[in-house]
Amino acid sequence: MSAPGEPLAPTRAGLVALVGWTNVGKSTLLNRLLGQKVAAVADVPQTTRNRITGVVTLPGRGQLVFVDTPGFHRPRYRMNREMVRVARETLRGVDLVAQLIDATCGPGPGDREIAALLERSGVPRVALLNKIDRVQPKTRLLPMMQSIVAEWSFPEVIPVSALTGDGCDRLVDRLLELMPESAPLFPDDYLTDQPERSLAAEWIREKLLHHTRQELPHATAVVVERWQEGEQLVEIDAVVLVERESQKAIVIGREGRMLRTVGSEARRDLERLLDTQVMLKLWVTVRRDWRNDRRTLRELGLG
Repeated sequence: MSAPGEPLAPTRAGLVALVGWTNVGKSTLLNRLLGQKVAAVADVPQTTRNRITGVVTLPGRGQLVFVDTPGFHRPRYRMNREMVRVARETLRGVDLVAQLIDATCGPGPGDREIAALLERSGVPRVALLNKIDRVQPKTRLLPMMQSIVAEWSFPEVIPVSALTGDGCDRLVDRLLELMPESAPLFPDDYLTDQPERSLAAEWIREKLLHHTRQELPHATAVVVERWQEGEQLVEIDAVVLVERESQKAIVIGREGRMLRTVGSEARRDLERLLDTQVMLKLWVTVRRDWRNDRRTLRELGLG
């Protein structure tokens, strides 16, 4: 803090891409750093399907603009190829890339591929060893960090737990130090680039993933078809897309119980977001092979 009469320290601001193999905790970390949920989170690979921007403003110090990306993986469908393309394109135009690595299983072949890609890109980078709360004994962490620096040429490794917040304050401080001197890039009250419709669709899908992750983790998508705002009520009609009749039966559940559970949980999240009552209606539609359909992917914001 500057003393009276001294010039204020320059503020810093910049873009930080969060990248990593699928299911390493990028979206959980984004929500933790923002202090608010903007990204759908589920214990299922490939939950994030598009790029999500979240802004952390530190008054008098600067601003960090985080860009959450779909996890890298081996794509099988057009949708997955688009997801990986989005992740790769995010590397362009950011000030720093933070690669997340799952500390519970340690660096793997997929992490190594991403590290090599980042090194070739020439973008400044750091490694984040995530999920340290699940590592026992903690003495396992230091050899992992040393190997990441020695073998993959990372300048530094920062251990964090996106779930508990352990190490996240230090992470924010360090990332801000690495940003260029700059005025804030967004207004102080700006949080995310995600429209409320997109948040609604993703949070409905999050509930579906939570309840059906063993049966149809990647075969569902959600499209908001109607959004009507009144003085004290927001009415939302959304359609759940599946690829087969058998999947439709799973989503609906016996006597409609699954769909009612998903709708009830999603509605509570949306009421907290919108600070008003929400009437949420869900339908389930079979759209065969939608993950390879260009029109559907454009409807979902991919491609």
